[in-house]
Amino acid sequence: MGAQVIKIESKSGDDTRHWGPPFLQGGESSYFISTNRGKKSVVVDIRSPKGQAIIHDLVLHSHVVIQNFKVGGLKKYNLDYESMKKINPGIIYCSISGFGQTGEMKNEPGYDFIAQGMGGLMSITGEPNGDPMKVGVAVTDILTGMYASTAILAAVSHQQATQSKEGQHIDLSLFDTQIAMLGYRAQDCLLDGQVPKRYGNAHPTIVPYSTFECSDGHIIVGVGNDTQFAQFCEVIQLSELSTDPKFSTNPERVKHRSELISIIEEKLKTNTRSYWLQKIDETGGIPHSSINNIKEVMELPTVKEREMVVTLPHPHEENLKMIGNPIKMSETKTEYKQPPPLLGQHTREVLADILGYDQEKIGALNREGVIKIHE
Repeated sequence: MGAQVIKIESKSGDDTRHWGPPFLQGGESSYFISTNRGKKSVVVDIRSPKGQAIIHDLVLHSHVVIQNFKVGGLKKYNLDYESMKKINPGIIYCSISGFGQTGEMKNEPGYDFIAQGMGGLMSITGEPNGDPMKVGVAVTDILTGMYASTAILAAVSHQQATQSKEGQHIDLSLFDTQIAMLGYRAQDCLLDGQVPKRYGNAHPTIVPYSTFECSDGHIIVGVGNDTQFAQFCEVIQLSELSTDPKFSTNPERVKHRSELISIIEEKLKTNTRSYWLQKIDETGGIPHSSINNIKEVMELPTVKEREMVVTLPHPHEENLKMIGNPIKMSETKTEYKQPPPLLGQHTREVLADILGYDQEKIGALNREGVIKIHE
């Protein structure tokens, strides 16, 4: 999207480099690859005064700093917001932590899994009579990052709108994000005081809106209004359901959920997934889908048409396939310029080109162990 992103790593590298398998031949994990495209890797020992000085020099040339250390963890290295602000008053400093910079839990460590559990998401995920279940990807991590990008853009916009050089400290937590993403399920609880239930693949307030078993597997049908319900009933040759007072409106369908779902499932079991998907597709107005595994998703024509898989040359993989950017803009085309970096790949480049360090100084810092250069 245009920003130059410099990733500061320790000599051992970002932990996610080792979160695998699978790994590239050179050792980078798929997990690391998925989240580090377009970044430059600079290895600096922030424990040393000379390492801290390098970071301070970088801050002078930067608009934004993002860090995810424990609360107060960077203060001893003079890399906290107050220290950075003295160097560059206009710096936008984004702190991401488990539970935020304030409150009784601010010093507690936190991962996505912890946030999903403590933040209520697991309580509403899974089968009604089954165990609480986490989502299949680190959705809280991902959404916190998205909130961070929005907050950073808002801070930049504030500087531009006010013609101010004033920076800001952005405080984001996984826990807060998890609460925010509960959406209407949290609002339900605030409104009626009841504990929201798990509904498996069904919807708490829309029926029928779920997975349904056919003779050879499952499909998804999402009926969002009474008109769609009448169309769906006609497709499955149960038109009388749409005029039955127990099912003619969504509130009544929710009330008589079990009875209606049993009738629909009995009918759908009489034929195959492909049969019913084709029949529903012919109506053109009812949201529906097969249930694909990820390999099947990657092979869908629309994935290629929407450029959701891209290829980049990587030192350890000539044609590294990666997930594309979902943002499509009419005037600003997304460019994929750089694959995920090797550890310390850009240390020399950044120190020389951005900070103006000469090669003698860079070599000395490398010999002293303050930095690490990938050769």
